[in-house]
Order: sequence, then structure tokens, then C-alpha cells
Amino acid sequence: MNARTEPSEEKPAAVARPPIVRELLLVAGLFLVYKFGRQLATGHTIEAFRNAHRVWDWERTLHLPGEGSVQSVLLHGDTLVHIANTYYATVHFPATVAFLVWLYLRRPAHYVWARRVLAVVTATALVVHLVFPLAPPRMLTAVGLVDTARVYGPSVYGPPQTDHLSNQFAAMPSLHFGWALMVAIGLIVATRSRLRWLWLLHPLLTLLVIVGTANHYWLDAIVAATVLGLALAVIRPRTPSGGTRTPLRSPHRTATTAGRTPDEFAPTGEQADDQALVGAGR
Repeated sequence: MNARTEPSEEKPAAVARPPIVRELLLVAGLFLVYKFGRQLATGHTIEAFRNAHRVWDWERTLHLPGEGSVQSVLLHGDTLVHIANTYYATVHFPATVAFLVWLYLRRPAHYVWARRVLAVVTATALVVHLVFPLAPPRMLTAVGLVDTARVYGPSVYGPPQTDHLSNQFAAMPSLHFGWALMVAIGLIVATRSRLRWLWLLHPLLTLLVIVGTANHYWLDAIVAATVLGLALAVIRPRTPSGGTRTPLRSPHRTATTAGRTPDEFAPTGEQADDQALVGAGR
């Protein structure tokens, strides 16, 4: 065997998974910090309703469709609205956790990236919740929307005056939509199936549910998508060697490559590391 070709035949080292105990503690710690932070934002009732009327007026100025147009579709049947309420109450956390667990087990190189993006999005949302408390549209009796969870069930919220487990004035940005969109983007990036784009149905369905059940405004989802977009622009998947992931291209025959043998294109060093990350996404 020609020694010159040996590096190309060596398999790149697999991407190491982060220690699972550390990850569990980290994710649990972030969740507790977020829950505690949401509690700091409770009690701003007057400001939350003032901001709600502002958001409603902004949406009309921007000529966004009324939230009632989506809700009217759900209210055509008790079964449909009950399914929407159940989706809102039960899919949000389990889907995100399942997404992270699958990445950790099958795509560790993408797992760290996705966890960092979700942490940044969630932390940014917490700051916005603190500085801009916002009552959801279901609390605005003047706009004519129905609190579908309270009327049809199931509901994850109690009366705002007695609900000490959640901050109901944290409508903007919508983490329901932000997390769902990240799940879809993460799965599209980490897989290569031709059907992977169907994962976008998850954030689309989530958007229709959060608006149709009057838990969020359109602007809540727009702000969440903006925050996620900024986080994705800053945080990139990294190679095992610590470099930013770059797309691999097939060598083209140019004036500088003409006449070179295939062996001379064998990946070495950082190129092999890049191939290791790309291979993890297959």
C-alpha cells in the first residue's frame, strides 16, 4: 500500500458525546433558572394589559390578520378545539426534550449546537418577559376572543390571581413557537432524508394552535422567529477540532489542480475533522 494514500483511508474519530450527568444538570439548572425568572415577572397586571392593547393596535397598523380568523376555524367543532388545546398543553416540552435526547444519542455534534441555541433563545425571552410583560389575547375581553382552554379544556393555567406556577403575562416572544421552529430546523440540518422538510409542519401547526387558542399574538411568533434567527446567525455547529463547520466541496479541475492525482485530494488535518461532522449529520 502506498503510504501516500494511507491518511485518506483512516476513519476520522467519532464525535464524543458530552457527559450525560453534566448535561442533565445543566438542562435542569437552566429550566429552574427560567422558571424562577418567570416568577419575577408576575404581578405586573396593569402594565401587561396596557402592552396587550398596544400589541393589538400594532398588529392592526401592520395589517396582520386577526387572531379571530384562526380561532373561528377551531370553534367549528368541540373536537377540533379540544385537540388544539391538548396540543398546546402536551406537545411543547416533550417534543423539545425528545429532540435534544435524539440529537444527544444520534447526532452529538449537532446536540451541543442546538442546546446552546435553545439556551440563548430562552434567556433572551426571559429578559423580554421581564421588561415587557404582556397579557395574552385570551384575556382581552374587548377583542371578542374565547379562552378555549378554559371553556373546552384541557387548560394548563389557572386564574391569573391564584396561579403561582406560571407567569401568564409572558406572551412575547412565544417560546412555544420559538422552540418548535428550532426543533424543525435542527432536524432538517441533522438529517438528510428527502422528507426532512416536513418537520416544518411542527412549527406551522404550533403557530396555528397558539394563535387559534388565543394564547399568543402573531407578533409573539414573529419576535420569537427573529430572536431564533439572530441566535442561529451567531451560534454555528462546530467541528470536533473546535472550528466552525464549513461545507465540503468536490475538487474542481482548475489551472492549479489540473494534473494532480486523486491521492493528492485525500483529506488531512482539519478537512478530516470537517468530514467527521458532516458524517454525523447523515
